[in-house]
Parts: sequence; structure tokens; C-alpha cells
Amino acid sequence: MQSYLDIVKKILDEGIEKTDRTGTGTLAIAGAMFQHDMADGFPLLTTKKMPFKVVTAELEFFIKGITDKQWLIDRKCHIWDEWCNPKKVAYAHDEETKKKMAEERDLGAIYGFQWRHFNAPYQNYDSDYSEQGVDQLKKVIETIKNNPNDRRMIVMAWNPCMLDQMALPPCHYGFQITVLDGKINLLWNQRSVDTMLGLPFNIASYATLLHLLAKETGLKEGKLIGFLGDVHIYKNHLEGAREQLARDPNKYKLPTIQTNNFKSIFDWQYTDTELIGYESYDRIQFPIAI
Repeated sequence: MQSYLDIVKKILDEGIEKTDRTGTGTLAIAGAMFQHDMADGFPLLTTKKMPFKVVTAELEFFIKGITDKQWLIDRKCHIWDEWCNPKKVAYAHDEETKKKMAEERDLGAIYGFQWRHFNAPYQNYDSDYSEQGVDQLKKVIETIKNNPNDRRMIVMAWNPCMLDQMALPPCHYGFQITVLDGKINLLWNQRSVDTMLGLPFNIASYATLLHLLAKETGLKEGKLIGFLGDVHIYKNHLEGAREQLARDPNKYKLPTIQTNNFKSIFDWQYTDTELIGYESYDRIQFPIAI
């Protein structure tokens, strides 16, 4: 995907050195935009191998409003292994704290909780939040079906009142739906962009969400657009970034996806969606910055 690779190149060419919370150090630029027309294929990187089922497992986790880390681990999705609710274990870099964070199951009032129960009082990962808070995702879907010209179809994960109860303040903090010419377009906003490791996951995740929303509402898939804020490459990712830019993005065609036995986005399971025709270069290892 050239739109993604252009962002990588711009950071390498123009990025300014910047310190960060993790102590790793970055090259960063202020602002970028990712754009992709879903008619051109599913936007899963071909310049490195991507674990699609890991992406979709996390998306199901968000859609269902789950906050139990173990649910992800049971599905071999280890994105959140190192994190936990800071009310349970306060964030720190020392090895003892890292061990305690990894052992704690509760992730707090993160993304999906806000999508499905915005501002509900948070207790624990195994609490029942039925009918609590604002179900933003449900309201947006109802609006798409009943008033597709509406310009207020927004889902927010950023809740200032609850940031101290989240494993991490949301990086991709909100998305908007706009319907044009019978097509759903999804536009997401992201404050902090780990370009080499996180952004390819974000792109694939929101593309899958767009696909599911289109199936839910009977509309066609339109454009996926990301408005990106602090866009950076960690210093320990620079070699891998250059390796990825050296690979030909046109060697492999973009894949497609297919969702089988679809009834409702709220009943959807990540195993229902199949990746078709995916070929790519080999994986590039990018260590996570904690």
C-alpha cells in the first residue's frame, strides 16, 4: 500500500528526533493522512507478513466491549499481554512491576468498553455492564440505517474522566462514519502512531470494521481514511523500516476478505471472516515499546 509506505518514507526523510514515554526514542513528524479505497482490495500489508487473525480477534474483543486480557490470550492474541488496569498495578518500567502487570487480567475501561458502555462506572473485567453507559456503536449503526445522511455518526474511545482507569489512553481515539453514494466511509483519528508495528494493525482493524458495518447496513464499502497525529518510528525499528521500503509493494496484489454466515455485527466472531488470496514478503520483527 503506497499510502502507508509514503508515510514511512516521510518519517525517515523528515522526522525529528524525539524522546518518549518508553525511553526508546523516535523519529517523528507532526501529522499525516492514510487513505485507501476498499474497491482496490483489503488493505493488509504485503511488504511484510501480517497476522490477520490477531487483528480480527482484537476487533471482536473491542466490539463486544470485553476488558479481560485472558480472552485475548486464549485466542492467541498477545497484543495486550504487557498491560493492565493502572488501578490494579501502577505503570512502571522495573522488572517486578512489569511481571505484575503481565499477570493482571483486567485492562480497565479501554476501547471497547467506551464503544459499548461509554462513561459507565468501571468495576472489573468480569462485572456485568448490561444497559450501562452509552452504547455508541449500537447508536451509530441505528443512525446509518435510519438516517444515513447524518453527520454526527461518531464513536469515541477517549474519555477524559476515565483515562486513569485504562491500561493505555487510547491511541486511535475515535472514528466517524459518513455515507456517500450508498457507500460507507470510515474515518479514524489517532493521537499516537507507532508506524511500523501499530499502524498496519490499525489499518487492517478499521478496514475489517468498515466491512462489517457495510454488511450490517446493506451498504457498499467506500473509503478508509486515517487522520494521524504524532506519527513516529521507534529508533529500534529504523532498520526494519528501511528494509520494508526496499521491498516492491506491487509484487503481490492486495487480498480480499469474506465473512461467512453473517447475522449481526454483535454476534460476529473473528473466525467468521476469511482472508482470501493473501501473499506477502516475509515477516519483519519489530519489538514493542512498553
